[in-house]
Amino acid sequence: MSSNKCRVRVQDEEWNESLAFAQATRAGSQLRIAGQVAVDDDGTPIGVGDPDAQADRVWRNLARVLEAASGSLDHLVQTTTYIVDRAYRDASTDARRRHLPGPEYPTNTLVIVHGLGRPEFLIEVSAVAILG
Repeated sequence: MSSNKCRVRVQDEEWNESLAFAQATRAGSQLRIAGQVAVDDDGTPIGVGDPDAQADRVWRNLARVLEAASGSLDHLVQTTTYIVDRAYRDASTDARRRHLPGPEYPTNTLVIVHGLGRPEFLIEVSAVAILG
């Protein structure tokens, strides 16, 4: 990596090494966060078939990545939400409301996709944060 970029390491994220990606990369004050899905610390899907449980875990995972970079959900400026069915929009929105401080929300783009990285995944959120 160039000297102005650095990978943010999240404790117990070794499971993604075989997939050749980082949970987040920081360049200056900007933190780009890879799409977060409903997995536990070992990368095992959780909440299979339950969009509410998955949406909640996605936001917990986002918060965890931000904490590893010495940030918080308050630092988010942009999110992109991917859902595999329009029926999961409310679960996604409800989790977003629970986890974000508001009323100064980051931007969000909602995309309905045919599928995500694994068939168990119903919701994924990627993000950009600006850290101090």
